[in-house]
Amino acid sequence: MGHLVTLATCSLNQFAMDFTGNCERIIESIRKAKSGGAMLRVGPELEVCGYGCLDHLLESDTFLHSWEVLATIINHEECQDIVLDIGTPVRHKNTRYNCRIISYNRKIILIRPKMSLANDGNYREMRYFTPWLKAGEVEEYYLESIVGAITKQEKVPFGDGIISTIDTCFACETCEELFSPMAPHGPMGLDGVEIFTNSSGSHHELRKLNTRISLILEATRKSGGIYLYANQIGCDGDRLYYDGSAMIIVNGIVVAINPQFSLTEVEVLTATIDLEDVRTFRCSPSRGLQAQGSRKFQRFEIPTRLSKSVKNPELRRRKESDEIEVRYHSPEEEISLGAACWLWDYLRRSGVAGYFVPLSGGIDSCATSVLVYSMCRLVYEAVCNGNEQVIKDARRIAGELEDSQWKPASAEDFCNRIFHTCFMGSKNSSRETRSRAKNLATAIGAYHIDIDIDKVTTAIVDVFSGWSRWIPRFKSNGGSSTENLALQNIQARSRMVLAYLFAQLVPTFRARRDGGALLVLGSANVDESLRGYYTKYDCSAADINPIGGISKTDLKRFIAYAQQNFNLPVLESFLTATPTAELEPISATYVQSDEVDMGITYAELSVFGRLRKVHKLGPWGCYTKLLSLWQDRTPRQIYEKTRHFFRSYAINRHKMTTLTPSLHMEAYSPDDNRFDLRPFLYPSFSWPYRKIEAHVAKTEEEHLQALS
Repeated sequence: MGHLVTLATCSLNQFAMDFTGNCERIIESIRKAKSGGAMLRVGPELEVCGYGCLDHLLESDTFLHSWEVLATIINHEECQDIVLDIGTPVRHKNTRYNCRIISYNRKIILIRPKMSLANDGNYREMRYFTPWLKAGEVEEYYLESIVGAITKQEKVPFGDGIISTIDTCFACETCEELFSPMAPHGPMGLDGVEIFTNSSGSHHELRKLNTRISLILEATRKSGGIYLYANQIGCDGDRLYYDGSAMIIVNGIVVAINPQFSLTEVEVLTATIDLEDVRTFRCSPSRGLQAQGSRKFQRFEIPTRLSKSVKNPELRRRKESDEIEVRYHSPEEEISLGAACWLWDYLRRSGVAGYFVPLSGGIDSCATSVLVYSMCRLVYEAVCNGNEQVIKDARRIAGELEDSQWKPASAEDFCNRIFHTCFMGSKNSSRETRSRAKNLATAIGAYHIDIDIDKVTTAIVDVFSGWSRWIPRFKSNGGSSTENLALQNIQARSRMVLAYLFAQLVPTFRARRDGGALLVLGSANVDESLRGYYTKYDCSAADINPIGGISKTDLKRFIAYAQQNFNLPVLESFLTATPTAELEPISATYVQSDEVDMGITYAELSVFGRLRKVHKLGPWGCYTKLLSLWQDRTPRQIYEKTRHFFRSYAINRHKMTTLTPSLHMEAYSPDDNRFDLRPFLYPSFSWPYRKIEAHVAKTEEEHLQALS
């Protein structure tokens, strides 16, 4: 018989700065790990304070409370007889570090600081922490008295070391370190480390999971080992959704994985593995030769065995974990589940009575509404499965008394209690959009309101006309482009004001206990934000926006998915309708169209979005790349489209500074908060335009010469 070890990793729904809740969830995960027979438990990155604390990580209180939480955990009776790997911020010699703390039976064995910090995209770790650059070095750390009083230690090791038990050894690798070219697991594996723990704060992005798993598989595929990956799950207070997927991998094979999306706050994963499988995998002579010259790490001993027999008789005859097949969600499923989970965390943690959305009858507000319905479906499923935390939160949000036994009878029942849609029509609205909005609300169970806003917009325009003695007109009625745009914008902005009025008063009108207020949801997609095709401070100016990081193309695919999987045939009418703002008068010869107004298609916007952000290209770079991508267009056509995009992007970039906080999902999101940092006042791109014009003229001249 080999050396069987049972190990545990987890996905925790931590909440930034919620020290009480975070502590409870950590202890619950340890309790579950022990009940599964595990001797080692690994948690997410910065799980004590929550990963998304941002500038709170600059505050002394955050470090103090983190140590207080850690003291509570270390001293807890249910947290003994198991090796713990816990993530927390630590200050060493007045320098802040992102650390793992390894402890066992009220003793701290090692504090291991993160060596490679994530500092791009949504990550700004260098703002808060310093990386530990002393590879293989360990110093002494003078322990805080609140913890030292429990551990009876004055000093503990701090640095890049490894942990030895009687039967094996393990070491830490934190999030970004895995993705770096010289990842720690390489030299550590050569020095005999058999188990690697990776504690992560990795957020969801469409089509990202397979990349992450490929890197984790590669970590042990060449040189063997057991890899325990832990990750946060849920919304911890900002634009990101952390997508769990804690997993255990052995020699490049996945043997266990947690859900990527879940409403369960504590997801613990265990697997039983034979250490001899790692040792056999590493028998190649080439590995042995490299191990001879590899870096040697200082080892810190724990006087226990990870492979020792467990007390529970039912767990003594443990079966080795077999390889499993990883299921990757389609992008449509990721949108459905990721946005729904994010909306649920935001709703239950914000203390409000539900959501409100201006439902126009177009596909964007339709998508926002269907995502709320997807959330209601997940909530109802969790209620049916007996998830006590979800049941408790659902009752509170629905306005039930604390001793109520109410449970939603269906997803539609819950939707009617917490979700409110409103069609804000005008004389420019069509019967079709009004009907679509009502039919969708009925299908998903939302509380629907139908109003007209003409009195409001007319009153506002009359104020201007009374002063100026001039009546502005739509372009179709003989007005200028300036008049036309102003009359459209006042409709859009009036809807924003009315949305917040209704969101504040509707719960009281519906006689909800204690009244309450609703969060207003926005419905501007990532492509329209990139192009600036929306009115500043209109209905896009909401509390949060679940589709602000999703492209129009992916949204349409999601709606087609929901039509089939949610049994919503009403969505067909949204898919086939022409996208329109309905802010101009409709006539027999004219119906407003989004793509005509923008001068660019949504498909083209996606291309420019990726070239600008993901490929990091300016006007000249986009033009040269498109010469290869768009073979069916002439250089002049490509230049004109490129110039139109960058002009529209530049003159509308100021709108990004007031963009409603949106769930991050797309790699080319223009979110100005921290993901896509750019000026919001631009000069004309005269230099690259002249360069492109010269190239176009040259290619046209060469073409004419070839024809002559």
